[in-house]
Amino acid sequence: MAKPGIKVYLGVITAMVLWSLTFVWFKIANESYPPFTIIFFRLVISSVILFTVAAFSSFLQKIKKGDLKYFILLSVFNPFLYFVAEGNGLTLIDASLAAVIVSTIPLFVPIGARFFFGERITILNIGGMITSFTGVLMVVMKRGFALNAAPAGILLMMMAVFCAVGYTLLVRRMTYTYNPFSITAYQGIIGVIMFLPLFLVFDHDRIFTVKHSSRTILAVIYLAVFGSTIAFILFNYSVKIIGAARTDFFTNIIPALTAVLAWFVLGESINLRKVTGIALVLTGLFLTQLPGLARRKSRYASP
Repeated sequence: MAKPGIKVYLGVITAMVLWSLTFVWFKIANESYPPFTIIFFRLVISSVILFTVAAFSSFLQKIKKGDLKYFILLSVFNPFLYFVAEGNGLTLIDASLAAVIVSTIPLFVPIGARFFFGERITILNIGGMITSFTGVLMVVMKRGFALNAAPAGILLMMMAVFCAVGYTLLVRRMTYTYNPFSITAYQGIIGVIMFLPLFLVFDHDRIFTVKHSSRTILAVIYLAVFGSTIAFILFNYSVKIIGAARTDFFTNIIPALTAVLAWFVLGESINLRKVTGIALVLTGLFLTQLPGLARRKSRYASP
């Protein structure tokens, strides 16, 4: 099998940068809008973009008979349950702590990838994962590794983690049949349908009474364009090319990037400990990408 090109890695890194920004954008949008409103309009805008592009291109594939159930399950994992958990979790805990919880995804994906797809990891790769996660903790935890956060917020973010794991593994299967654009488009529009009742029941009346601002409106647009459209397409493409486990190892970048972006955009502090942690994150990420984390032949046949 040919080695993945540099474009694949640039793509997945770009996706992680954009998803790091979503933690900051969500906090900004939440200054005016409740979580379900943010998520609903984020998905609506993304779906409009994708299906407009589809109308003038041949990117969108038709769903084959019998595959609708997989798209529905995919959308239940993400965006529905993932965004419900993440959106509400971010209202209870800091963005940086949410980011470190999200970074635990690579600890769970390889187990599923090993079982379903025959992807394997080596001792070196495991060492890289531990090194990277150690760096993550240094970036986001306070002195003495004290944890001051609402338990409900932590539980919601852990729910988001397991939804992300399920999503990644299911995407891996679906990339044998569908291109990343189609997967992203269908999961988005199904997500809109799922979130519409929640928006109407919980947030519909509030949309007319909240204080709107260009800052919060732009944050929602950024979440839609970059977080729910471009990042998902790049991520799904990377899963198709380099596998579920290797792609999800890149999520360890998110807490480090979030810390830097929060410092730059929100004025949060950054110190030597955080810089050291970022260095460990990058070192561990490098180790996870060394030869040895290879895919064996999947039990799913490519069409």
